[in-house]
Amino acid sequence: MRTTIKTLLIASLLFAFNCKQVDQPATESTSDTTEAAVGGQENVVDETSMPNIVQTAVASKDHTTLVAALKAANLVSSLSNAGPFTVFAPTNAAFDKLPAGTVDGLLKPEKKDDLENILGYHTYVGVLKTEYMQDGQSYDMVYGGKVKITKEGDKTFVNGSEILATIETANGVIHVIGDVLLPK
Repeated sequence: MRTTIKTLLIASLLFAFNCKQVDQPATESTSDTTEAAVGGQENVVDETSMPNIVQTAVASKDHTTLVAALKAANLVSSLSNAGPFTVFAPTNAAFDKLPAGTVDGLLKPEKKDDLENILGYHTYVGVLKTEYMQDGQSYDMVYGGKVKITKEGDKTFVNGSEILATIETANGVIHVIGDVLLPK
């Protein structure tokens, strides 16, 4: 064992000393400089990888209200990061079920904390696949509170709202639901 370690150490040292440093020609500075993109992973343009949660929601015509809420709560960067996350994503029709004026009120800057809490109640850190969910299980969500899973045959429900579709993303999973989950 000691011989193997010594051999690897010597080989590493020889490799390091034998590598030649290549001098790069100096480049002239010009007044035309390119600035790096500001922001996090949400600004990465990658047309070959699977889209993340936010990119998937943005591409869905049924989740425009959710996307507007994510932007208003400044959660786009958070849900664009590596994760993994599980998001129970209400459709536009789910938001329409709320009392008149509720969504507009939550999108106001002074309601940002309330909006973050509601969206955090739809978000779990980790991947929850329906095939692993058990009837009666509960999960702690990002901004406090637990959601309860129920099963009826091959249907899965979160707080009584049926999971209508499941979409795998690069940084987790989206479960499309027909209701807005409100923390209790």
